[in-house]
Amino acid sequence: MDTSEEHNSDLQSQIEEIEALSSIYGDEWCVIDEAARIFCIKVSDDTQQPKWTVCLQIILTPDYPSSAPPIYQINATWLRGQDRMSLSNSLEELYVENAGESILYLWVEKIREFLVEKSLSEATDGPDTGKTMTTEEEGQDYGEDDLPDYNMLKIGTSQSAYLFSNVSDDEELPPIKHGEPITDRRSTFQPHLAPVVTPKQVQLVLNKLYENKKIASATHNIYAYRIYCEDKNSFLQDCEDDGETAAGGRLLHLLQILDVRNVLVVVSRWYGGILLGPDRFKHINNCARNILIQEGYTDTSEEASKAGGKNKRSKSKKAK
Repeated sequence: MDTSEEHNSDLQSQIEEIEALSSIYGDEWCVIDEAARIFCIKVSDDTQQPKWTVCLQIILTPDYPSSAPPIYQINATWLRGQDRMSLSNSLEELYVENAGESILYLWVEKIREFLVEKSLSEATDGPDTGKTMTTEEEGQDYGEDDLPDYNMLKIGTSQSAYLFSNVSDDEELPPIKHGEPITDRRSTFQPHLAPVVTPKQVQLVLNKLYENKKIASATHNIYAYRIYCEDKNSFLQDCEDDGETAAGGRLLHLLQILDVRNVLVVVSRWYGGILLGPDRFKHINNCARNILIQEGYTDTSEEASKAGGKNKRSKSKKAK
């Protein structure tokens, strides 16, 4: 089979696999960017009363399934250390055992099996209170162990593609800017921004931010990024709630409305013990808008206000 025939065969296999997964998993299956072949599926230990949930995000590369695995990332702030390594090894073994075949269904069910085992183990050993994931509105704060682990998973051989890998030595750390914090009822929000043109640079920036103990100890570190791919005339984009439900999606939506590109925005939030309700989302987006204005990604505060709401304070000290 020549290269073009193999490519067409891979594409057809992907189409059939996507249709099957969408039918099987229904609302748990989500299309993030169909043109870029980016999809996401929510996997839980129990569909009725889930205790453990992860989000599996995948990118179907042109040579999947014939000669390479999908690019993938597992989002779950509680999934760390040995748990993450164990799950990674399980998925790698599945790929090796089924090389050249469609693998996503097997991956999803392996993850679900992992979550069920974890739930049963918790029922036997007693709840691991340090891993209980709650949002602010449920009235609980995060433990130290709930800080997210951004060492995303990679599988297969050295030729395998992956989204967030170990950053190579030739990748340059982009400059990181820090914006003015906003404080409301003892909760503090602070934005951070970096220009990025590759997912590896996103990883570099996140790693660097987490070297700062204050940032690493934040209750939530919400982020979103958009990278423009000129060759495909499309965007590579993603976001992370870090436990603040829907905050990452709102932040990404702001970047989309403002049509900014090649930028990563992180907003750190230190919870002060008083519930803020919807105001917390306003502060997160205001922080992001302010630093985008500060760094010239959005020309004026009036333009930024298209996304809704007004800036808490206008700063014009920086010469343009």
